[in-house]
Amino acid sequence: MKNSLAVQTDSRGVTLKVYVQPRSSKNQIIGLHGDALKVKVKAPPVDGAANKMCIRYLAACLDVPKSCVEIKSGRSGRTKQVRVLLKAGGDPEKEIQRLDALIQSWIK
Repeated sequence: MKNSLAVQTDSRGVTLKVYVQPRSSKNQIIGLHGDALKVKVKAPPVDGAANKMCIRYLAACLDVPKSCVEIKSGRSGRTKQVRVLLKAGGDPEKEIQRLDALIQSWIK
């Protein structure tokens, strides 16, 4: 059975499972790690640095302000639930479709 990423959507945004690998040579999205999106970040897992870099990197990849990306759970572990809130002023349905399409394009 092939692994798949579960993306939950609602009227405020999308939530996805993210597996973060700190101390990488560069920031990049690798694909899947089980049922989570695997994201490598350069920052070490010290004083929340890897979490902050993960938020900044995902925000840049999704073209949303970093204030729209939050870690809902898993701050001290590698596997996290990340919530991406919709940008204000847009069509929520179109924005959710855009975010979901971007996220799904990273899975090869």
